Amino acid sequence: MVKLTLMVLITAAAGAVNICVWGHLFDQYDRRRGQHSSNLPAPAGTPRAHGTGWNPCPSCPQVEKLARTLFLWKIDVHDQKERVYEMRRWNEALVTNMLPEHVARHFLGSKKRDEELYSQSYDEIGVMFASLPNFADFYTEESINNGGIECLRFLNEIISDFDALLDEPQFRCITKIKTIGSTYMAASGVTPDASANGYSTKKEPLSDKERWQHLADLADFALAMKVTLMNINYQSFNNFMLRIGMNKGAVLAGVIGARKPHYDIWGNTVNVASRMESTGVMGNIQVVEETHLILKEYGFRFVRRGAIYVKGKGELLTFFLKGREKQGSFLNGSSVTLPHQVVDSS
Repeated sequence: MVKLTLMVLITAAAGAVNICVWGHLFDQYDRRRGQHSSNLPAPAGTPRAHGTGWNPCPSCPQVEKLARTLFLWKIDVHDQKERVYEMRRWNEALVTNMLPEHVARHFLGSKKRDEELYSQSYDEIGVMFASLPNFADFYTEESINNGGIECLRFLNEIISDFDALLDEPQFRCITKIKTIGSTYMAASGVTPDASANGYSTKKEPLSDKERWQHLADLADFALAMKVTLMNINYQSFNNFMLRIGMNKGAVLAGVIGARKPHYDIWGNTVNVASRMESTGVMGNIQVVEETHLILKEYGFRFVRRGAIYVKGKGELLTFFLKGREKQGSFLNGSSVTLPHQVVDSS
């Protein structure tokens, strides 16, 4: 629309300049053409003004030329609008791949100011860190691995399979935050109206079970990641294991950076989740006591690990999440024991 307006203004300005500058030449041309036409015998039945050499359409060539020019400009404007629409579609797809959907809508909206900072506080979300501790032993830059490229290609396949899990309807409330090396970070409950993951549309206050449904889905997602990695190990004859840490609580979410903007979350909840991963045991999902009490209400089974020292937090009582009484659809109703899992003594 802006380009079309500019095109009309330019056309009007060009016409005004032509009339002002070359107007006397056009008048002289029309007079000469009229005199020439008056000397020619008119066909029978041709209406002519009496006593004058007036031509019914002395400026027809200019009108035709202007009409042709406007027609070509209209075609050019239409092509430009199509290109702009296509470019906008590509830009929207790129932004929605870089940022969560609700954040992308904020930046693509027409009411946003360029200097506006996006930030959002959340009181009840879930945070998960999942790492591959033994990937560092697998990675090598020897010639047999093409300078490390084959190792990175294999890591990309693992991360891509984890990403594919997010397309499942059950995990639509989970948002991938980022990958740090071979560590996968995700959060639940940061999408609008995702507290109940679509299980409730009531406007009144939600019950505890509805409020933390997204946290249960995040725990299911962690278990699904373990099963996915087990299948990858089976197909590639490897023995990778995940070390996962989870926590729940309040965070601050926002987008930082003028170039390559990045969506991230901050807060004590994130720090504790990271410590649960770094102090955990390979093949297990470690949580603190508060998270354990909530997930236990959803049928998840736990093994008490005991108190461990967490840097900056002191002694924390932790538990290993072992599975769920009612298995999710990703397990096809069967429980799977992974290597190096702590044996449930109960």
